[in-house]
Amino acid sequence: MTEQQFIPKAYSKTVESGKVTWESPSNIALVKYWGKKKDQIPENPSISFTLNNCKTITTLTFSKKENAFDFEFDVYLDGEKKDDFKPKIQTFFERIEVYLPFLRYYKFKIETKNTFPHSSGIASSASGMSALALCLMSVEKQLIQADATLSTVERPVDENYFNQKASFLARLGSGSACRSIEGDLIVWGQTDAIEGSSDLFGVKYPYQVHENFKAYQDTILLVDKGEKQVSSTVGHNLMYNHPYAKNRFQQAHDNLEKLKPILESGDLNDFIALIESEALTLHAMMMASMPYFILMKPNTLKIINKIWEFRQETGLHISFTLDAGANVHVLYPKKESSEILKFIKNELVAYCQNGHYICDQIGFGAKLIKN
Repeated sequence: MTEQQFIPKAYSKTVESGKVTWESPSNIALVKYWGKKKDQIPENPSISFTLNNCKTITTLTFSKKENAFDFEFDVYLDGEKKDDFKPKIQTFFERIEVYLPFLRYYKFKIETKNTFPHSSGIASSASGMSALALCLMSVEKQLIQADATLSTVERPVDENYFNQKASFLARLGSGSACRSIEGDLIVWGQTDAIEGSSDLFGVKYPYQVHENFKAYQDTILLVDKGEKQVSSTVGHNLMYNHPYAKNRFQQAHDNLEKLKPILESGDLNDFIALIESEALTLHAMMMASMPYFILMKPNTLKIINKIWEFRQETGLHISFTLDAGANVHVLYPKKESSEILKFIKNELVAYCQNGHYICDQIGFGAKLIKN
């Protein structure tokens, strides 16, 4: 598909008002995306687990307005008006207006809340922007269905198109948000390793996955709940002149190819080696940037070493991955969860800020709550 296929036929704006609510999860990448081209296009492909419990719930209320000069919206987080969120939404609307031409014709109230604490150090951009994109797609679907002049061919509102366009729009708000529409394994970025993969939107992993990876667990250890000293956007931009960028981008393609037989066979040892290498490579690229930076904290490294020691002693398949921050995602198969969770509570939680952690597992994407 191309961007042009997401530009709708003209539709009459006959719906006066309405309200829609979607919940959309966060996700954690196994093969990492780091570095992007123009228009939120990734420099390399990535694959992620969709989470289940860490999600954003967004209600979009809309009503027709008299003029179409400017975007008009208000943003609320947990019931509190957040004008400091408006510049990001303004930029998002500017990017997607050609694909959702109704945006200037309605006034919007965006009410959002997270199931995880706002100060938890978990990036909410993926869940937040995907939830908003889904709400906007529901509005477009209503407008298309209300236009009696459109033929059946001109009403592309089937589930596949809906999800693809929602993922496409979410990407223009936050790159990784395109991986939060569906689950449980989502690929983003064109690569020969994955049939049907695209730079424009996330796609469901199309190949066989072993039972070992079903209901995989993710316990998120909140090492540092403060704001990162370097934003992900800045970090991505530092890949432009990075001395190791070309090799890193190729490595991501190669690792996706290596992951396919691992996911099919259920080889947990090879899975652990690949995802931990990916996590450390992400942070190695940050440390080798110019200017360089370190997002891991001392307790991040202590947790990693504790995980390695416990795995060596017990033979259990506990592993870790990291996002662009200090928090540690502890990954493990559900069948080993009882003993591993005891270890996490007894040994690792002590390294978390205020002892805070979140138990999550693989999920299956966003859900429509009310329309």
